[in-house]
Amino acid sequence: MSVELTRPQLDALRADVAQGRDSAIQALLADLHPADIGAIIDNLHLEEAVYVYRLLDSELAAEVLLELHEDLREDLLNSLTSREIAEDVLEHIDTDDAADVIADLSEDKKREVIALLDDPEHREDIEELLTYAEGTAGALMAKELVSVRTDWTVARAIVEMRRQAQEVDHVYTIYVVDKDERLCGILPLKELLFSAESTRTLIKHIAEEEVFSVTTDSDVEEVVNRMRKYDVVVLPVVDKNGILVGRITFDDVMDVMSDEASEDYQLASGISEDVDATDSPIVQVRARLPWLLIGLAGGIITSRIIAQYEGQLRIDPTMAFFMPLIAATAGNVGVQSSAIVVQGLASGSMGNVKLAPRMWKELRVALLTALVCGAAIFAINFALEQTQALTYTVSIALFTVILTAAMFGTVIPLLLDRLKVDPALATGPFVTTLNDIFGLLTYFTVGHLMYGILT
Repeated sequence: MSVELTRPQLDALRADVAQGRDSAIQALLADLHPADIGAIIDNLHLEEAVYVYRLLDSELAAEVLLELHEDLREDLLNSLTSREIAEDVLEHIDTDDAADVIADLSEDKKREVIALLDDPEHREDIEELLTYAEGTAGALMAKELVSVRTDWTVARAIVEMRRQAQEVDHVYTIYVVDKDERLCGILPLKELLFSAESTRTLIKHIAEEEVFSVTTDSDVEEVVNRMRKYDVVVLPVVDKNGILVGRITFDDVMDVMSDEASEDYQLASGISEDVDATDSPIVQVRARLPWLLIGLAGGIITSRIIAQYEGQLRIDPTMAFFMPLIAATAGNVGVQSSAIVVQGLASGSMGNVKLAPRMWKELRVALLTALVCGAAIFAINFALEQTQALTYTVSIALFTVILTAAMFGTVIPLLLDRLKVDPALATGPFVTTLNDIFGLLTYFTVGHLMYGILT
């Protein structure tokens, strides 16, 4: 059952919390999906959220915790004791989720919580996941999986699978390993059914050897691209020796893709770090200010260019009317070109594309665009009976600006990617400011030449 509370219902829930009507609250939350309960709690004040959360049984509470907004989850965790986190949360969730929860804690509390875990294997798995660098497959994977040995019979494999499956919420794939736990393949369900209960058929005779995997140090973007490329819902993770150590499921990848999209959107908007509307003003200013200062520097350079050509504006003040057009067109073309390149880099479709062919293709697109826009502005200025010098200046400058902006928009994200810098930066203030500067510089340079020739 899915539910979304209206404002009156939310007010009624808050009244139930204030009056301590626990049975009414539990009746409202009964039979709801953890995600829906999490959405309800997200709309409550911290004290109310803690009150409602503590009314949930341990297993449900653990699932709901994972659905909460990060800031609320962190505040709620701080309201729980180390023992409550260990026994009522971590013991009921998979290792990858447990590692994410622990990562939100302070170092002292993190050590306390880990020490209070009763299951040694669960504790060791969580500690292992915390050793992997953020943004790698090792940090993203879960340790829970089902595997069988190549030298087992089908009958023994079925018994072992039933035992292992008790610890795994969703069994997507059965992995086949050798005696040293090296990944050898996968076990197709169809083959298993036809060989069910056999005491003679060995797993190695029915296993599929082709299996796609990633290593623990693989970047999360590589994980996303590989799952998309091979259309799989789960991906095994191996160490440098090929030993199977975990698996990554599609829901983990969806979270990564959502986070990456959010991060790229913020970078494209000129926000240098991940921030949220609930973050403090200091944090938000720190994230916004660097690129605003770069834009400010660009504006100062632009103003100096205009000052340098002040004499040109005295000759024909109407040139100033077209300055916003030139700057805006340069910025728009640059952002369009860079957006296409960044999208291609993010999807992996441009992974093997060389710089020269990509620039030649973008140049052809820019030439057609520049011809259309240049001809249009020439016709408009001619119809408005502008001076011959101004008509040619604006048309030629616009044509040139579109070409240079397209090249900047193509080259910059590709170079940033080569330098291991997020190319999404190229779709924001960086390329816009750069194109504004070169756009106006081109405009006044062309104007200087045209007015010198034609007047």
